[in-house]
Amino acid sequence: MIQLSYSTFGLTGLDFLDAIDAVAAAGYAGVEIAFHRRQFNPFEIDGDALAAVRARLHATGIAPACVATASHFFTPSRPHEPSLITLDLAGRKRRIDLVKRGIRVARRLGSPLVTFGSGFLRDEHVRNAAADPGELLADSIHECLREIRDDEDITLLIEPEPGMYIETMAQALALIDAVGSPRFRLHIDLCHAYCSERDHLAALGEAAPHARYLHISDARAGYNLRIVADAEDLAFDLQAASTLVYFADTADYLLVDRRHPLYFRDQAPDRRRRQRIDALLAQAGVQGVVRSIDYASLPVGASPLDDEIFTYLISVPGLSFHVLERAWPIIAWLRGARGPALVNAMVANTLTGIVHFHEIPGEGTLDLEASFKALTENGFHGYGSVELYHHVASWQQALVDSYRHLAPLTGASVRPA
Repeated sequence: MIQLSYSTFGLTGLDFLDAIDAVAAAGYAGVEIAFHRRQFNPFEIDGDALAAVRARLHATGIAPACVATASHFFTPSRPHEPSLITLDLAGRKRRIDLVKRGIRVARRLGSPLVTFGSGFLRDEHVRNAAADPGELLADSIHECLREIRDDEDITLLIEPEPGMYIETMAQALALIDAVGSPRFRLHIDLCHAYCSERDHLAALGEAAPHARYLHISDARAGYNLRIVADAEDLAFDLQAASTLVYFADTADYLLVDRRHPLYFRDQAPDRRRRQRIDALLAQAGVQGVVRSIDYASLPVGASPLDDEIFTYLISVPGLSFHVLERAWPIIAWLRGARGPALVNAMVANTLTGIVHFHEIPGEGTLDLEASFKALTENGFHGYGSVELYHHVASWQQALVDSYRHLAPLTGASVRPA
C-alpha cells in the first residue's frame, strides 16, 4: 500500500507550520520534512520550534513521513555541494553533519526515515583518479549511521538521482550491500527512475523489496545533451544524445548535433581548431557546414527558462562549475531565451532522454499507475511523497491537482479539512 505525502520542499514560500496545515487540508496522510535555508533550517531551529512542529503534526493527524536533508542547503547556486564524496574531508564533514542533524530532527519528530543523495563526481574527482568515491561514500554513510541509537527505529535512505555517482537503482542496491547495515535502505524517486532506467518498471519491481520510501512526480522526454571536455577518446552516440564539447584552451564549445552543428567562440578558430572540429564532426557522422556563433551575442540575464537550465546544468558531472556556468548562455540561446528556439523541447542530461524536471502528476508521460503496481506487487509499502520544488509559485494548484490525480491510483481517500 502507498500512502500519500507531500514534501515541504514544494511549499517553501509558506511558514513551516502553515505548510503542514496546507498538506493536511489537501488530504495527504503524511508530510515530508525538508530542510531549507529560509523555511526549516536545522542550524537555527531549536527545541521549542521542533516541539511546535510536533504539536502541529499531532493536531492535524498527519505523519512525518521522512526527513529530507537539503540538497540545495549550503550553496543554493551549487546544489549537493559539498557532498558525501567531496575529496576535501572538511567538505564531507559538513554534509555528514547535515545528515546527522536530520537524524536528530527525525528523533524529535518521530519520523522513521532520513534521506540523502550521493552527490556528483566533479572535476576534482577527474583530476584525482586515485581517490575512490565509492569508499568515501561508504565511509561517510557509516559515520552518519553512528548517530542512530541502538534502541531507535530510524533508517537512512540513499536516493539515486540522474547524473549522480549513485544514479541507478542497481548502483544504489550495490552500495546498500557494500555498507551492510539493516539501517540503510533505498529511496526511490519515480521521476529519477524514469530518467535513469532503460526499463523503469522492471527496475522498480527488482528494487521494491529494498525500498522504504518514494518520491512522486511526473516527467516527459526532452532534448538530450551531454557536456564533455575535448579528449582523444571521445565517443559519440547521437541517437542517445547530442554533445556539447568544451575546449579548455579557448573556453569555446562545439555542439555536435546532426541538425545543428554549431561552434560557440570568442574569436574565429585557427587552422588547428578547425581541423579538430572537422574531425569530431566526421567521427560523429555529422555532415554539413558548422555554423559559428559569437559567444558575446548570447543571451544573459534572467529568463523564464532559468529553472530548467539550472536543473539541467547541475546534473552534468565531471566538469568545473565555471565550465557549466559558461555553458548557461549557450543553453539559453538554444532554448530561445532571446529569439526563436533552435531546440523546442526541454533540455535533458539523462540516460533515457527523459527530462529531470519534476512535473505535476498527470501532466507528463510517466505511467504512475503501472509504476505503483510494479512496486506494490513486489513488496513495497510506505509513504510516497509528492516532490514539486519546481512549482513553488503555483503550490496550491500543485498540491491539490497532485492529490486529485494520485488518490484514485493509490486508494487514498480525502481526509476532512
